[in-house]
Amino acid sequence: MSKSFIEQVHYIRIPVKDLELSAQWYRDVLGLQLLNITKELAILKVNEGPFLLILVPTEDETFAHFTIDNEQEFSIGFTSPELSKFHQHLIDNQVKVEDIKEDNGHAFFHFYDPNGNKLQVHW
Repeated sequence: MSKSFIEQVHYIRIPVKDLELSAQWYRDVLGLQLLNITKELAILKVNEGPFLLILVPTEDETFAHFTIDNEQEFSIGFTSPELSKFHQHLIDNQVKVEDIKEDNGHAFFHFYDPNGNKLQVHW
């Protein structure tokens, strides 16, 4: 196939325990724009692009990450040109963060939202 029928990734759904608390955290701590919140979901916009994060409440023990050999692996990765400042910002906001690491010319770290979803940011 020479051309894909798929144009872009439009949104990712993330399971959360407390929808309102989670929407506030993604807005206030990560700085995402909260577009809409209902009983069923919260829609957040990532900067000016078309990409959306949709928070979906669930009581199930489920996460937006997976495991390999019983080690948690992230599914969602963000970019930030101010990686060190962002890392400190998360620490200042009592977010569970891992150390900044370097790999083949770029730096990254992992952090967790209030629901235990493992996320990554890199530059």
